[in-house]
Amino acid sequence: MNQNINADPAELAKFSDLAHRWWDPESEFRPLHQINPLRLTWIDALAQLKGKRVLDIGCGGGILSDAMARKGALVTGIDLSAKALRVAQLHALEAGTTNVDYQEISAEAMAQQEPEAFDVVTCMEMLEHVPDPSSVVRSCAALVKPGGWVFFSTLNRNPKAFLFAILGAEYVLQLLPKGTHEYAKFIKPSELARYGREAGLELTDTRGMEYNPLTRRYWLSGDTSVNYLFATRKA
Repeated sequence: MNQNINADPAELAKFSDLAHRWWDPESEFRPLHQINPLRLTWIDALAQLKGKRVLDIGCGGGILSDAMARKGALVTGIDLSAKALRVAQLHALEAGTTNVDYQEISAEAMAQQEPEAFDVVTCMEMLEHVPDPSSVVRSCAALVKPGGWVFFSTLNRNPKAFLFAILGAEYVLQLLPKGTHEYAKFIKPSELARYGREAGLELTDTRGMEYNPLTRRYWLSGDTSVNYLFATRKA
């Protein structure tokens, strides 16, 4: 792999090995299927997706990309896992989702190719998997049009997040495969807000995401102590 690409080969391999299971709602990706409607509704309420040109960075098997396309957006999904992208393309064919396109390219390379080309950029559950998250944030800012929206979701770094997102989700409840997350790569909201400010993105809305293991239900809240989402706009 090109040493200049902001990606961890072990992380790519991990998600590539699971690629064939992306669209199985009872697989390791079950949490993504469950939280997708929450994320989609929140993004659409702020950015009004219909008719917008949208870029989904780190799209994986296309769960969010496909949903945004079905809302009427013209979506490009990018990822560095060729296997996951093939799964996304196959699903789009099977589901008849026409206004979505998938490309194997990094956020940084895309920012050089198509600066200020998108109305909306989403980067969900990805920043905690790359060596340099600030570089991805800068690329998101470069890719979006002035006045456009950039959405992030990631994991806070504190003892509660370690307890819930790693010990709880991976080992006790087994919602995710063991080793999905690395605590040292979690990002505090203050850090992500700083990356955004430095890149020219203004934070406009914040949400937390919570989970009840008894009802197996997720919901958005004001509690950003574990999973959180940022809505930012380019000046």
